[in-house]
This record gives sequence, C-alpha cells and structure tokens, in this order.
Amino acid sequence: MEMKVTEVKVPTTDQILEQIADYAVHGSITSQEALETSQYVLMDTLGCGFLALRFPECTKHLGPIVPGTVVPNGARVPGTAYELDPVHAAFNIGCMIRWLDYNDTWLAAEWGHPSDNIGGILAVSDYLSRKLLAEGKEPLTMDQVLENIVKAHEIQGVLALENSLNRQGLDHVLFVKVATTAVVTAMLGGGKEEVVDAVSQAWIDNSSLRTYRHAPNTGSRKSWAAGDATSRGVRLAMMTMNGEMGYKTALSAPEWGFQDVFFNGKELTIARPFGSYVMENILFKISYPAEFHAQTAAEAAIELHDEVKGRLNEIDRITITTHESAIRIIDKKGPLHNPADRDHCLQYITAIGLIYGELNADHYEDVVARNPEIDRLRNVMETIEHEQYSKDYLDPDKRSIANAVQVFFTDGTCTDQIAIEYPIGHRRRRDEGLPLLLNKFQNNLKTRFPFKQVNRILNLSEDYDKLANTPVNEFIELFRV
Repeated sequence: MEMKVTEVKVPTTDQILEQIADYAVHGSITSQEALETSQYVLMDTLGCGFLALRFPECTKHLGPIVPGTVVPNGARVPGTAYELDPVHAAFNIGCMIRWLDYNDTWLAAEWGHPSDNIGGILAVSDYLSRKLLAEGKEPLTMDQVLENIVKAHEIQGVLALENSLNRQGLDHVLFVKVATTAVVTAMLGGGKEEVVDAVSQAWIDNSSLRTYRHAPNTGSRKSWAAGDATSRGVRLAMMTMNGEMGYKTALSAPEWGFQDVFFNGKELTIARPFGSYVMENILFKISYPAEFHAQTAAEAAIELHDEVKGRLNEIDRITITTHESAIRIIDKKGPLHNPADRDHCLQYITAIGLIYGELNADHYEDVVARNPEIDRLRNVMETIEHEQYSKDYLDPDKRSIANAVQVFFTDGTCTDQIAIEYPIGHRRRRDEGLPLLLNKFQNNLKTRFPFKQVNRILNLSEDYDKLANTPVNEFIELFRV
C-alpha cells in the first residue's frame, strides 16, 4: 500500500526581517556626512550621560546587578569605575544617556532617540575589543563603532517613518530593541540568517506600554526604558549566537504575529531603502533638556523673556500655537508630580523660558517647581494646533517641529508672536548648531572629569581621522574615573 507523504511548507521569511538583516550584515555606509555626524552623535550622547551622573535618581540604577560582581575583560561604563557583562553594561550606558532627555531625537509617525542604541553598541564594542586583546588579536577601532551607530540610527529611524507604535499604546523603545539586536548580532559575527533569527525575537518580545510617559502615570521609567531595550537587544543577539532558533514569520503569522496582534492586521512598512538618511537628518538637542516637540517653544519663550520678565503679574493669557504630535504627547494640565512629568509638559517648559530666560535640567527639580508663578502661567495658557505646522512636521523635505508663543497682558497689549519652525539642532541649522554642540559636550565633560582629562578627550573626539583609527578599548579608557 502506497503511503502519502504530506509536504510541510517552510514559511517564507518576513521581508522586513530580511531587509533589516541584509542591511545590518552587508550594508556599506558611503556617506561621509553621515559618518561625521555620527562622530558628533557619539560625543553628544556620552556628554548627556556624564551630565546625568550628577543625579542620584540616575546613579542608583548603575553598577552590577549583584554588588561586587567581577567580569574579566568586561565592558566598561564610561564616567564610572564599573566593568560589567555586556548586557548589563548596555543597560547602564543606555540609562545614563537617556536620563535627562537630552540626547538626539527622530520624529516621524513614531518618535524616538536613535542614539539610545549606543548603549548596546559601545558595551559590546568594548567587550569584544578587550576579549580580542586577551587572545592576542587586534581590537575593534572606532570607525567600526561610528558605522554601527549610523546603521542603528537608520534601522530605528526608517521603521519609525510610517509605523506608529504610539497609536497602539506601545512605546517607541521597541524600535531601539530591534535596531540594537540587528547591529549587535552582526557585530558578534552573525550572518544574515542569525540576524533574522535574533530580530524575530525582538519583535516577539514586543514593547512596553507607554503608560509611564503619560498622565496620570508619568514617571522615571521613561528615563531607563531605552537602556532596558538596548540591553535586551544585546541579550537576544548573544542568545542567537549561542544557537537559539528564530521565527520566520514573527510579524506576519496569522492571528499570532505582531501585525495581527498589535496592528489590526496592517502590514508594517519600510518607507525607504536603508542607507544613511536618518543620521544625515538627525535632530540634536543642543540648547534644552526637554522633550523635542517643545524645543522651539522653549526657544521662543526665552526670546520673549526680556520683554515679559518685569510684567509676569500682568499676563492675562498665553497662546502656544503648535502641531498635532505636541498636543497629543506633551499638552498637560493639572498637577505635575516629578521631573519626568515636567520635562514632558509643553506648558511647564514654556513657563520656565518666560520666567527664567533659560532652561536646564535643574529647572525640573522640586526646588524650582515650587515657584507658584509657574503654575499660574500654565493655567492661563492655551494650545492651538496649526494645520500647516502638523503637515510640515511629517513632510520628509521639511521635518519641521514648529511652535509659536505669544503673551497677552491685562492692559490689552501683547508681545509679537514668536514663531520658530526649526530647532537649533535641526539639519537646516547644522552650521549654527555644531559649535554649540561641541560647547555642550565640553561643559558636560567638565561635570565629571578633571581639566587635563577633559582636554585629552576633546583632542581625540573632535579629530575625525584620529578618532576613527583609535582602538575602542583605548577610547573607553579615556573616560575612566
């Protein structure tokens, strides 16, 4: 009797997994602009981390999970004396750099901070370099780090162009996890198949809810969530390189795949081929540690400071003309409970600019927030969406983040409306912004390191060719305390 053999069809791998893996393994970064911008991203990101080390609420999260743990040839955490396993080192670095909401930003259908991936990239680069040296081999060099930063930015940023996690109630750090997983798996020697497997795990992990970013639950998890995501990316990469299987249709599987579970069956899209677009258009937070949708409002308010500082008690109302995303994320009324709540409030940020004529991390602390004038101004503010601002925000050729501020007084007079379309960290203001970015980096270094060490760091970091040829382990050693 002849038996029938049922053919088991091997599922076709989701195209997005294939595209991400092909880019992570085989992609070549040919844009010198992107690589040089990556140099500035690295400096700025580390500087944000060093500034965060001033705050005990950040540093309480740092160090090994079990006190006293020693990791031979471990990954070092810049600005500290910690040497950790690469997974937890990625968390430490990621937590530092995101704590003050001051590192770079990408705004599209989804928002996020692509430099969050540096937590994983830097930890694994140092770990691999020290391991290679211990084996008598050549370490990685910083040009490889810069290229991997460009790739992680591109993966996270291109995913964000048309795929909105926030509208599903999910946090943007999922895209950090995906990008870190892809790039780190390739760094560890994974080929296209391994990267597909690892990235499928990242999608299946899914994402945290955005609960901790919005009233009434806004809290400090938003400052370590990205560290958690980039460290998880490292963990998934290392598991995969140890032989763990992947899932070819993690996105498209009927009923149980990511798209059916979280996107109502809608397919995720890759809006443009992976290259270096995101790094070339990245937004730097140069002047103010505030949620990026409020950067131009802060700048406008500070411009009005001299005109209103002597008339604060005469202010009748304040209008903030803005774009839809700002209204959805940071338009807050009522009590603000902690610094994490305040740095994501459009009205609070605007009030600080009007009252103090500046904005820094200390303005979110309780000692400043007790000033009754802040809430009085918040209570007379109205936010208005400008339809053109909302359109220009999504226009790929503009990518504006516009806000306008105008103050009206009880005697019937008013200030001019100060409208600013592009923040100083925008590509359109790059020539104006980069000198200020370097000054920001230097000032942040001074909060952590002595004068001679600051100069050694600056001399290397600002010289692209010298930086690119520096072994990773020597670069990290510059930041030891």
